[in-house]
Amino acid sequence: MTDLHKAIGDITSIRRQMARSTEFRGYGPVTLAATGVSALLAAAAQAEWLPDPANHIEIYLAIWASTAIVSAALIGTEMFARTRRIHSGLADEMIHMAVEQFLPSAGAGALLTFVLLRFVPSAMWMLPGVWQIIFSLGIFASCRFLPRLMVAPGAWYLLTGLVSISLAGNRALSPWTMGIAFGLGQLLVAAVLMFHASEAGDDN
Repeated sequence: MTDLHKAIGDITSIRRQMARSTEFRGYGPVTLAATGVSALLAAAAQAEWLPDPANHIEIYLAIWASTAIVSAALIGTEMFARTRRIHSGLADEMIHMAVEQFLPSAGAGALLTFVLLRFVPSAMWMLPGVWQIIFSLGIFASCRFLPRLMVAPGAWYLLTGLVSISLAGNRALSPWTMGIAFGLGQLLVAAVLMFHASEAGDDN
């Protein structure tokens, strides 16, 4: 029985190693582009219905948290379907690897949002920039199993995050600090995936 357990452990380790050396193709460019459009729509909704976000920070958070949740649900649903279709036998390992790379940054963003809201509400204007910087770290962490050009969206989010923080104060809560950053950023991610797929002759 010990030999059987050892063999199973060895097979699991080999599968994990194979997953780590395989390019992940579970992200669909059309869905990612749709999340970019949703960010632009959320920005337009904020501009129309929330002219003073600094004094209604809960509504501001609700707009962008709901946009993020819907986007994550769309990406996650397609990721599971595409990964099982494209990576077949390695699907579970590939999904685990993708989630493992991005989960720390997502968790850090959620915890930091809670801490600022609960203990330092005067610093809430920093959130858009901080979210973008944290998102860029998630992309950089994932770059090793994604197309090399994915470093460009990571750099975009880092740059927009720094610019947002440099605005300081209530200007940083403008709808377009989020709309432009995530709208164009997700469209850039989609473009990178489409370009890479066309170069590789991938019809998926």
